[in-house]
Amino acid sequence: MLDLGTELAAWRRAGTPYALATVVGVSGSAPRPPGAALAVGADGTVVGSVSGGCVEGAVYALCQEALESGTPVLQRFGYSDEDAFAVGLTCGGVIDVFVQRGGDAAVEAALAAAERDIPVAAARVVAGPAELLGRVVTVVADQGVISTTGTYGADPALDASVIGETRALLDMGRSGLLTLRQDGRPCPEAAPEDVTIFVESRTPAPRLLVYGAIDFAAAVTRMGKLLGYRVTVCDAREVFATRRRFPDADEVVVDWPHRHLASVADTLDGRTVVAVLTHDPKFDVPLLELALRLGVGYVGAMGSRRTHDTRMERLREIGLTERELTALHSPIGLDLGARTPEETALSVFAEVVAGRTGATGLPLRVAGGPIHRAA
Repeated sequence: MLDLGTELAAWRRAGTPYALATVVGVSGSAPRPPGAALAVGADGTVVGSVSGGCVEGAVYALCQEALESGTPVLQRFGYSDEDAFAVGLTCGGVIDVFVQRGGDAAVEAALAAAERDIPVAAARVVAGPAELLGRVVTVVADQGVISTTGTYGADPALDASVIGETRALLDMGRSGLLTLRQDGRPCPEAAPEDVTIFVESRTPAPRLLVYGAIDFAAAVTRMGKLLGYRVTVCDAREVFATRRRFPDADEVVVDWPHRHLASVADTLDGRTVVAVLTHDPKFDVPLLELALRLGVGYVGAMGSRRTHDTRMERLREIGLTERELTALHSPIGLDLGARTPEETALSVFAEVVAGRTGATGLPLRVAGGPIHRAA
């Protein structure tokens, strides 16, 4: 839902009625993750997607019904080979889709924050007592100030419990389901009188820090933007670190890499990617000494195997432990036989994605396990 903040802005400002369908649960080989959403305006216009096409027609009909009735509904879609005309996921798996009419103040607050790229989480009741179904509490973290909108109108302890859980999920940039008693106590399995709440979080784009203004950096920058990163290119050499050479970067900085990294360290998180492409010891060693101790999501360094061995020796000499050194991806990227800058960028981000999801990096035709997996 929150990814549609910008698309729904015109409808919201014009007061145009709309219905919103959100994926709140997935299992098996589902094509879209929780939080994926589709919205239908009163004029029949559609934005977004919940399944990549498999069940969009059925979800569209549910949205039209919600627009007319105002009644929210939770619908499960799965694969069925018993009936060739059954509405299901042709790729297998199961998705749970929650549909409700827009206009709720808490939903509008969440979408407005998402449009402004402010960290926000919406906690919506998707199963439980009919009088609570569709109720939303929104938590916004704007420059360190936490604010909430909405109430469930039941036991105040339920609001307090959900707000606490939602803040924790927002801090981690994660979404998920909560199952609670109406008094806010957790419960392992939901009974009809219990409440199931889908918490959807949205945080600003993850950071990609590219150190070394070389041709490979331009390709890595373009790939990073394609994948949704906020990209910074940094190099100490002013002649190379220019906006003209890196038009796709969000910012181009002239500074010593380790000094720049230290200046932004408190803005980084576990999703941050640090790509060290200089393969020059005077830049690499002090930069990697800091990067490997920040707890970011990925640190990769370019260079030959000989360069890697020399670099590792120097890092050991300045005090990095073997445990800290295991976080270094060097030589950077997966073994794809990459030669061009674009192929190298593909190799780097293949390793980034595989590391984030815990995947093997093997061809799908030989690897076991689910094709789509959560981070």
